[in-house]
Amino acid sequence: MSIATVFEIALAAVVLGLAIWTIAVPDTYSATVGFIAYGLLVALIWVRLDAVDVALTEAAIGGGLGGVVLLGAAARLRDTEAMTTEAPSLIVRLSAAILSASIAAALAVAILLLPDPAPTLAPEVVSNSGATGMANPVTNVLMAFRGMDTMLEKVVLLLAIVGVWSLASDQAWGGRPGLRHQADPNGVLAFLARLLPPAGIVVGIYILWTGADHPGGAFQGGAVLASMWLLVIMAGLADTPPVRSRWLRLILVSGPGLFLVVGLGGLCFGPAFLAYPVAFAKPLILGIEVAMLLTIATTLGLLLAGAPERSAE
Repeated sequence: MSIATVFEIALAAVVLGLAIWTIAVPDTYSATVGFIAYGLLVALIWVRLDAVDVALTEAAIGGGLGGVVLLGAAARLRDTEAMTTEAPSLIVRLSAAILSASIAAALAVAILLLPDPAPTLAPEVVSNSGATGMANPVTNVLMAFRGMDTMLEKVVLLLAIVGVWSLASDQAWGGRPGLRHQADPNGVLAFLARLLPPAGIVVGIYILWTGADHPGGAFQGGAVLASMWLLVIMAGLADTPPVRSRWLRLILVSGPGLFLVVGLGGLCFGPAFLAYPVAFAKPLILGIEVAMLLTIATTLGLLLAGAPERSAE
């Protein structure tokens, strides 16, 4: 047995144990911390499976921005959770455990019953990958082979921010999301908020640009930019923008809007919706990714900031 095999077995055991502990622990804050650690370990598993693009997304969302959302929710529920003494009954907990185990067993059986070799469209995708000029196969699949899915994912993000904003009261509508953060201007948080964003912005843009030929892309780069933006806001160096701002709404719709325009161009001047002209495929895809980078970064940051709670002034 090689060292790599031993490491993978140990990693799988730790992930399973951490998942069970996250579900079983009664404290919400502890469960949130366990979930964040679980997301980071799952990202490591994706790296071991040579799926670096998926690992970057999992680390940024599952262990990063998603963890911040859950930590904020846990902090808001702390007072009400302390007053709540009701716990699920033994029957409810056993039913949930049995259902979870049944789903896991069904997935395992489905994987074991797959034909060998498994049916795949990978050869067709690879044979036509040169039409986009993108060397990264993941970018080829997301922007060409599954272009409709990718565009609809950005529409879902836009609908998500609309849903969050709809939770605002009538008095706060059009105002700024979340509370105004204050931090020690000479503290560690303010120091990091001044030090990290310049490097983080460069890293986010680089992840976007290198996604054409190497692991990376708009979603991963956007998550990094959103993290830097939130760091500045949490340190009190900047405030969240009012949701009635026209430039903010323009950024939010720029990604799916440009994607739709390019798709309609392929329908009007080409053979099908989202059919890129071979001569302009790469510039069009890069243009869409730049617009999506701005949309994703802004949307993720605003989702974490929450619904408008105070006036723009």
